[in-house]
Amino acid sequence: MTQDIAVSELTEDQARAELAALAETLAAANDAYHRDDAPEISDAEYDALKRRNAEIEARFPSLKRPDSPSDQVGAAPAEGFSKVTHAVRMMSLGNAFDETDVEDFDASLRRYLNWPGDEPLAYTAEPKIDGLSLSLRYENGKLVQAATRGDGEMGENVTANARTIDTIPTEISGAPDVLEVRGEVYMRHDDFEALNESQQAKGGKTFANPRNAAAGSLRQLNPEITRARPLAFFAYSWGELSEPLADTQMEAINRLRDMGFQTNDLTRLCDTTQDMIAHYRAIEAQRATLGYDIDGVVYKVNRLDLQARLGFRSTTPRWAIAHKFPAELAWTRLEAIDIQVGRTGALSPVARLTPVTVGGVVVSNATLHNEDYIAGRDSKGEVIRDGKDIRIGDWVQVYRAGDVIPKVADVDLSKRADDAEPYAFPTTCPECGSDAVREEGDAVRRCTGGLICPAQQIEKLKHFVSRAAFDIEGLGAKQVEQFARDCWIAEPADIFELEANYGSGLQQLKNREGWGEKSAQKLFDAINERRKIPLARVIFGLGIRHVGEQASNLLATHYGSWDAFITAMQEAQGMDGPAWDDLLGVDGVGQVMAASLIAAFGQEAESAAIDRLAAKLSIQDAEKPQIEGSPVAGKTVVFTGTLEKMTRAEAKARAEALGAKVSGSVSSKTDLLVAGPGAGSKAKKATELGIETIDEDGWLDLIGAS
Repeated sequence: MTQDIAVSELTEDQARAELAALAETLAAANDAYHRDDAPEISDAEYDALKRRNAEIEARFPSLKRPDSPSDQVGAAPAEGFSKVTHAVRMMSLGNAFDETDVEDFDASLRRYLNWPGDEPLAYTAEPKIDGLSLSLRYENGKLVQAATRGDGEMGENVTANARTIDTIPTEISGAPDVLEVRGEVYMRHDDFEALNESQQAKGGKTFANPRNAAAGSLRQLNPEITRARPLAFFAYSWGELSEPLADTQMEAINRLRDMGFQTNDLTRLCDTTQDMIAHYRAIEAQRATLGYDIDGVVYKVNRLDLQARLGFRSTTPRWAIAHKFPAELAWTRLEAIDIQVGRTGALSPVARLTPVTVGGVVVSNATLHNEDYIAGRDSKGEVIRDGKDIRIGDWVQVYRAGDVIPKVADVDLSKRADDAEPYAFPTTCPECGSDAVREEGDAVRRCTGGLICPAQQIEKLKHFVSRAAFDIEGLGAKQVEQFARDCWIAEPADIFELEANYGSGLQQLKNREGWGEKSAQKLFDAINERRKIPLARVIFGLGIRHVGEQASNLLATHYGSWDAFITAMQEAQGMDGPAWDDLLGVDGVGQVMAASLIAAFGQEAESAAIDRLAAKLSIQDAEKPQIEGSPVAGKTVVFTGTLEKMTRAEAKARAEALGAKVSGSVSSKTDLLVAGPGAGSKAKKATELGIETIDEDGWLDLIGAS
């Protein structure tokens, strides 16, 4: 990545490339942390990457990707549990890393609410527990359901397991008829140490930290295993309610405590940002003696009516923020540098470290980002780390804040061996031997082998069968590797020939190790079920660089059918003309993504593979989203000029809540322009295009908010 270049110095091309790399890295990190309970990067690095992503998007708003990490929460639920759809989405939190961020948070809320600068705006401040989010649903005072956060919209049903936790009451009194209590499952330090000692004595799995232990214990298919684990639960929020709990956050938390829930006694009410920061410092000073892990302090607007006014962004509430604690450091030896080849051909260097304990967690791997980072320079050739490069055998400083893979932050040259050689980043792919090239503006070097590269081939096939793509039951990463290794599949279309080729005869799947007649037939049935599949899943499953899940949904909605999509991609090959302009007009599709799409369908081998796949499928047309009774559902709305009765942010949020798509520019796709005083070029263009234009009062009348 170009992350060693200040955001203010990034070129537009560098920004595009880095946003693409960040989207891929953070999506993988979300799956590892939230779904697999096996984090691959540290909390601090995750926060830093997500913050840099937001900073780049703020500077280049037109480059924000449809699969932006800013719009992601958690990860899809794991297999093995039934699924629960949350009545009220479980959100994540925005982050603050210093006092300035906290002050900016307060200032932004005051602007949004038009709150007088000299009038107190009260907040609660509470420790941020480092555990696993859990939602508990009570009906008529009885616990009827418990679910993990999952991807925020759908989680795992862990009701039987939650009932085994002592601090989760199964019956409560004085509660609304429907009460969804939310909080964090965690494990105390002494219990964690005792569990690891017991596991080691039995020859069982030990855990890296209390958070992983708590998550792994709660997500056991056998509730008796959960019962034997020392888990606890802090309540700090709520979801669906049949009636309000109170008028303020603090009163609501106190009411939950009175019902029998464990709440954190370090929660305080603060009238100013100075009070908030002072309490943050007080909690930070107690951190080592609390007996459980925390990674920051959460601030929430106290008045619930103000929370309602402030509402939500796509993944986070506006009225809350997490003030994170600083990361931790340690020194160890760099034993080797391995190069991993990803689905898009990216060569990613990974440091293999002499295992070292950092903050109670043993770590042995670290990210090295790219060849520039190893060489001690940024992509412009300017020095970082005072110009110190990284060499195998070096004594390096690692940086983490709670999980497994940290970042190499520094090098101790005084301990470098005299014969240490500068690291030569490979210019050929270690998997297939093809040239590994670095395009202008790209932060990484990529293998040019494409489908002939085993790493890319297998990774593309793994992506094809992934949950958000074709999601074929019984065909996961392990099976893909097995079939590819045996040359049974080399491209997605081959999957739909497995039954014809290996369902009978000498090479029957049922006779393979790990397979039987029932499991083989079950796989064939699952594959056949996926012959009929929505357009968006097909587009995402192709694994085209820069085209994520959300972008695939946008493209599917825009083009409607596979034939229309394919025709558009073919007609746009010259990267000019109506088809190209139409592609760029899709909200969220920029030059980089559009060029990647065109390239995929313009390469003869890849295009032919796509055609072979499509011939085996019945691809369903996309459905337009509809919101019953909304006058603007499915329409594209543009706001321009000065809005006097609501802020631009409130207007956008309200329009999107009613099913409209809000765009920043006027085009032939625009349905409605809302123009306030000072409207300029957008209003003129709307008139030229014959687009309906109304003022703010007309907008409020239209949506019934006058």
